[in-house]
Amino acid sequence: MTRSRFCLIVLTIALCILASALTLRRFLEGLPSYQSLEDYTPSLTTRAFDVKGDLLAEFSIEKRALLTLSEIPVDLQNAVIATEDSGFFRHIGISPRGMLRAAAMNFLRGRVVQGGSTLTQQLAKLIFLTPERKIIRKIKEMLLSLQLERNFSKEEILQLYLNQIYFGHGAYGVQAAAHVYFGKDVKSLKLGECALLAGLIRFPGGTSPFTHPERAAARRKIVLQRMLNEGFIARKDMEEALSAALPAQRGGVLNAQAPYFVEYVRRQLEPKYGTAMLWRGGLQIHTTLDLSFQRIAEEEMEKALKAYDEKALAEWKKELDAEVEAGIDPPTVSTAPPASIQGVFILLDVKTGAIRAMIGGRGDQFNRCVQAKRQPGSTFKPFVWAAALNSGMTGMTLVEDTPLAYYSDGRDWRLLEGATDQQAIMLATAPFAGSEDFKVWVPSDFDGKFLGVITLRKALALSRNIASIRLIEHVGPPSVVELAAKAGIQSPLEPVLSLGLGSSVVTPLELAGAFSTFANGGVHAEPWGVVRVEDTQGKILEAHAPKMEEALSPQLAYLLTHLMKTVVQGGTGSGASRLKRPLAGKTGTTNDHRDLWFIGYTPDLLAAAWMGYDDFTSLGGTDWTGGTTVVPWWTNVMEGALKDYPPRDFPVPEDIITLAVDSETGLLALPTCPKRVLQAFLKGSEPKEYCSFDHSQPLKLRAGFSASGEMTSLPVSTAAPAGEEPTDLPSEEDLDNLYQ
Repeated sequence: MTRSRFCLIVLTIALCILASALTLRRFLEGLPSYQSLEDYTPSLTTRAFDVKGDLLAEFSIEKRALLTLSEIPVDLQNAVIATEDSGFFRHIGISPRGMLRAAAMNFLRGRVVQGGSTLTQQLAKLIFLTPERKIIRKIKEMLLSLQLERNFSKEEILQLYLNQIYFGHGAYGVQAAAHVYFGKDVKSLKLGECALLAGLIRFPGGTSPFTHPERAAARRKIVLQRMLNEGFIARKDMEEALSAALPAQRGGVLNAQAPYFVEYVRRQLEPKYGTAMLWRGGLQIHTTLDLSFQRIAEEEMEKALKAYDEKALAEWKKELDAEVEAGIDPPTVSTAPPASIQGVFILLDVKTGAIRAMIGGRGDQFNRCVQAKRQPGSTFKPFVWAAALNSGMTGMTLVEDTPLAYYSDGRDWRLLEGATDQQAIMLATAPFAGSEDFKVWVPSDFDGKFLGVITLRKALALSRNIASIRLIEHVGPPSVVELAAKAGIQSPLEPVLSLGLGSSVVTPLELAGAFSTFANGGVHAEPWGVVRVEDTQGKILEAHAPKMEEALSPQLAYLLTHLMKTVVQGGTGSGASRLKRPLAGKTGTTNDHRDLWFIGYTPDLLAAAWMGYDDFTSLGGTDWTGGTTVVPWWTNVMEGALKDYPPRDFPVPEDIITLAVDSETGLLALPTCPKRVLQAFLKGSEPKEYCSFDHSQPLKLRAGFSASGEMTSLPVSTAAPAGEEPTDLPSEEDLDNLYQ
């Protein structure tokens, strides 16, 4: 060989080495750093749990969980290794033999049937590279695999792979796959189930048991055969696994339980942590909700509202048919069937304000518990009575339930003096008829009757509107607004005389929270839903304790609760008395029956229920009231929720005394008084005189206390006229029970 030829060969080799080095350097410069894998966190599923640790919901873009290798069944590890990379524990990250075998098979078949990639190569491609099929990408994949094998153990690589790989139907990683396909944790998987999941990796869409059961069964058999060949299982294990049925429907990824509560939690946490963290960060959200209570509430409420829909539809058909037969054209009845009625149910822990159940409606994502404001109707009356008690009145203070009327000159509402009966009101208001400068307001009660002079106790039990107006007039609307705000009402309230009739709008949750102040001895516990939030490592990011403050005196709260017990014992909410335990509450029905309410509580739990139409359509006739329509299903829910709570009465604070008094005059009872009640008083406010009225004689004049607290003489004409009792009110027998 000549010298010149030798030099040419050496130069050529050097140039090839240099070119290879430059090419390799270019590849290496374009590679992602393997070191980033040490801090790599895949997109994880955030999970919300109820108070007992049961799964409520999952927030995820990709359903995924991050497990250690020890938490993944060995059968699943072996199934994946046998199927995807039987030489995993022997190779250095790439398998030249596997690549040559795959190339030969692909050449013979004329298409790609094998990939030849190791688990390490697949992991490198999944995390660092794009799925494009190019030679350059394949070289990068191999180089990355070599680096991963040098810097990570086989166990670490396998763990990352099993948590990262896609199994179809939105499931990334083995835990999510176990939930999607079998409705269980991965640790509970059996051999056949592990084989099925391993078989999905190569072609998830084409071997899904939900869409291609025959292919899925065939693929499972292949996986089990490979496990047998590798010595991972015995033949009897394989035969037993093959006999197991394939899953026919998606398993329990529990992302639809208590959807309104879950959305309530999301709206609180997403602005705080950001969308990426909530949906991809794998947070663990522990909530106050109790799924056992939630399920009872959902079942009973849906049953009741569905029954109402059926009755409303039947009534609509009957009215429409009657008008068509009568030849009324067009019919006055709407030709469109009534929409589905909506409802709300909220259950709170009285002592802490923790939300135990929340239903914000039916069939949509609009949470009426917090996103809708409705008129509370007579459920607002307890705040009026509380203001009255706070001003020095008692439950036996007398108030007039007699006709009255107001007129407005455009600036203020004024009482029409001397208008004390219906005829006088008609004469007094006649001049204002049709006037644009003066408006007239003639409030009335549900039944159109007037009961005369009654106690505050009876007025609340029977939900008397006129009594409420007179009380507000006495204490002043601002006092009622102030007390309601202290109790927990956050919405702005209009300080007007109609406030006690529920003229201002509130959300159901704030109304329930304010009622819980009465139930909790005057201590307001703000309703809340999140106990704590943890990151993927279990580190507590935030933890909550009840936010509590003394809003009302314990004596005032107890006295009002004592009065609201009569609503259940013999008043408009008497249907709840079948729970046979100490219980207080208030019904509510707004104008034209647009809103029906009942809020009731024990010393342990408080529940608020509402039903109505979103477009404020009237529910119709007088048969639909809070007492007749909402109380029954509220009671059904509470019957289930309270089964583990022993009956107990509300604790009596100091300076409260209970005396037997005459139910009509409010004075200390004598044996001659036909109706006596046990009434609680703040010490010092109790009556000092005994009732001397002869109840056997016709009542012509009666001495008592007016709303102003002064002695007065009241004429017989204020007594209630005879007539049929309205459906929302108790019978005479109920009233006898109430006042015995």
